[in-house]
Amino acid sequence: MAPNDPKQSGGFFSSIANSLSNFGSAMTKSVNGLLGYEGLEVVNPEGGTEDAEEEARRGRWKQEDRDSYWKMMQKYIGSDVTSMVTLPVLIFEPMSMLQKMAELMEYSYLLDMADECEDPYMRLVYSTSWAISVYYALQRTWKPFNPILGETYEMVNHGGISFIAEQVSHHPPMSAAHAENEHFIYDISSKVKTKFLGNSIDIYPLGRTRVTLKRDGVVLDLVPPPSKVNNLIFGRTWVDSPGEMIMTNLTTGDKAVLYFQPCGWFGAGRYEIDGYVYNAAEEPKILMTGKWNESMSYQPCDNEGEPLPGTELKEAWRVADAPKNDKFQYTHFAHKINSFDTAPKKLLASDSRLRPDRYALEQGDLSKAGFEKSSLEERQRAEKKSREEKGNKFTPKWFDFTNEVAATPWGDLEVYQYNGKYAEHRAAVDSSSSSVEVDDRSTEFNPWQYEYLAAN
Repeated sequence: MAPNDPKQSGGFFSSIANSLSNFGSAMTKSVNGLLGYEGLEVVNPEGGTEDAEEEARRGRWKQEDRDSYWKMMQKYIGSDVTSMVTLPVLIFEPMSMLQKMAELMEYSYLLDMADECEDPYMRLVYSTSWAISVYYALQRTWKPFNPILGETYEMVNHGGISFIAEQVSHHPPMSAAHAENEHFIYDISSKVKTKFLGNSIDIYPLGRTRVTLKRDGVVLDLVPPPSKVNNLIFGRTWVDSPGEMIMTNLTTGDKAVLYFQPCGWFGAGRYEIDGYVYNAAEEPKILMTGKWNESMSYQPCDNEGEPLPGTELKEAWRVADAPKNDKFQYTHFAHKINSFDTAPKKLLASDSRLRPDRYALEQGDLSKAGFEKSSLEERQRAEKKSREEKGNKFTPKWFDFTNEVAATPWGDLEVYQYNGKYAEHRAAVDSSSSSVEVDDRSTEFNPWQYEYLAAN
């Protein structure tokens, strides 16, 4: 934390420290007396503790499903359940985690602006606004499908970007992604650590996110806050991300430190973000404030963090209009990610769009989606067994495992590096003289290393 810590001096952040210290007890109430389940807590983001029992009766689960699932999950309390539990498609959205990673590209124009900007502090204003912008999509309470090992997701036709993501490890589940246009290069190695708490789950984003701005070669590093999903089984599910986001300019030492305020009684502080852009000497230069579900604004400040006289608060980013009453709370961009409009020529057969369980869920057929999901998981287990029997190891196609280990606030992370082969593959496909049009929708999903298993 910078020496001129605004939380210590009042003013712009006077309420943040108090709300952080009270988080976890403000709205939580045990409803053991009503339901007879030890350890169950329900949180109403729009109310206080007195209506927790009423809140517990709400939610998307039928009572019989809710009760049986709670009994099954009790044994996992306190555990990391990232890949331990088979979940019903009832709580899924028709998108894989690889596609969800691509949602960060919706407002990629902010990185274009950061690259074009000569002011080093405004670079951080634009780049942190870009990092914040995805939280509007992350508030969706539906779970994406876990990618199959070797699954990929490609995206073009958006902001001049070429995007490729690949599931590079199954145990532990890890994904890697690379995106590039004329202004920036984006690289991430990502895995998730969780802690199941009964009716909620803490999610820790173990990952290394790097953005290179091409004009000056500036390298930015992002550390996002953890998230908490409340009311998983009892009550209406909702997401909060209390904590600190840090965007560091590794080239200059400048950084932005932003505080995501926790939700308090009757929604107080929910969605709110406040923070500063600091220079390398840890002096505040620009204050930032806003809500992650609405907009972010900025204003030059003095060394005490107070707005400079003669300046005004200006908007850096505002969320785009979203479809009304969308079943999965999708944005227009989320629909675009699922469509073939953003698919390149001759889509890889391992692409998430082609998953039969994802497609069935998108069509509203939960029974078929559940069957297809189980079938894919069985194939994955069969391939793992075959691979181990042959003494082989899975090798990603588009990313290489490195010996680098990145430290994160929640543990160490193995780093995968984009190997450039996807760009070569795409260039070869795009320059192909073949005039035969292929309907990618008819392509069978095939992430498998051993072809004969895909036909079983």
